[in-house]
Amino acid sequence: MAQFLIRLLYLACGLIIACAPLAFGKPKPESAPKFGRVTLNFSDSNSWEAKDIIYRLDTFYTTQVAKGFHGSVLVGYKGKILYERYFGIANRETNYMWSSETQSQLASTSKPFTGAAIMLLKDKGLLNFDDAVIQYLPTFPYADITIRMLLNHRSGLPDYIYKMVKDKEKPFLDNDDVVKWFETNKPKQTFKTNTSFKYSNSNYALLASIVESISGMKFDLFLKRYVFGPLKMDNTKVIDPNIYRSENMSSCYKANGSLYDDMFLDGVSGDKGVYSCVRDLYKWDQALYGNKFIKQSTLKEAYQPYTFEKPSIKNYGLAWRLLNYPDGMKVIYHNGNWHGNNTSFYRFVEDNFTIIVLGNKTNTRIYAQPQEIYNIVMNVIDGQAAEECKD
Repeated sequence: MAQFLIRLLYLACGLIIACAPLAFGKPKPESAPKFGRVTLNFSDSNSWEAKDIIYRLDTFYTTQVAKGFHGSVLVGYKGKILYERYFGIANRETNYMWSSETQSQLASTSKPFTGAAIMLLKDKGLLNFDDAVIQYLPTFPYADITIRMLLNHRSGLPDYIYKMVKDKEKPFLDNDDVVKWFETNKPKQTFKTNTSFKYSNSNYALLASIVESISGMKFDLFLKRYVFGPLKMDNTKVIDPNIYRSENMSSCYKANGSLYDDMFLDGVSGDKGVYSCVRDLYKWDQALYGNKFIKQSTLKEAYQPYTFEKPSIKNYGLAWRLLNYPDGMKVIYHNGNWHGNNTSFYRFVEDNFTIIVLGNKTNTRIYAQPQEIYNIVMNVIDGQAAEECKD
């Protein structure tokens, strides 16, 4: 861990290191790129540093493929794609290989999009984080739970995924069913409101219903109109399993290679349900540095820790997981895991450095990869710095 923390400090200095004092400075909100249609840019792959990084990462992921990794990888720095690769089969039944257009289930990495929808409504003055949920969902049986408590998982609500059962009359449950279940059953909270943290998918399913209540449109349409469309995320959408299946969608597989079938909870969105690709996710990542999408003051709230009962480097903000190191380094991230779909999305926001990994076969190494990728890149940078010091 000590070595990892030291390397994180080096990362703050950027991908170009010389013998001179290391000081790139932290990006200021007012100097961030303005929001609009995000255009993808690529780094100069002809430099020896870039070639070395690409070679090392190719070697690493080739090893991962041999161990069963199927998916896509993108590493970006300051708005430029440093590394992008696609490995293995996205759909074995059709022999469809992973590509730049492959849409993969993001699982819980969908939650930041739900949080963004709430933040957009907040920035437009249509809600406040500390509004009670019952203002927007009148049948909700917990009067003291606020929107903020849903966002930071301090509501104490039990997780619907482990409580609800299949409705014999319909193949897939939806968000209305989740709202109705809480109204009818009034399940006991796992702890008193806002006294602890417990990750619960119920929070984000309910947030999606709040978006629908305020906007008057279905959650998938809201994201398409106000997030995916403006950002030109053309391969990103919320999937309704009742009606939609694209030939570009990856299937999902268990560790033993057998296929996961759709199941009755796949119709609920907000906590999961977004399908996307690494290029679209990098557009999304870069848009968060601008001021015309979500206000920087709102993102500042989102990137703050909210749970202190058990001190830890790990924490949760509003729709984002956090790593808050003692030296001040902060990593914003959100992983996902749902029926074999693995997602790893790490954002070193002070440096505009991003690692995105999508996979469609259960593989726990995906979640260890950010540190490994970081070490691979930093080994090249350290070597570059040493060579420059000799000159």
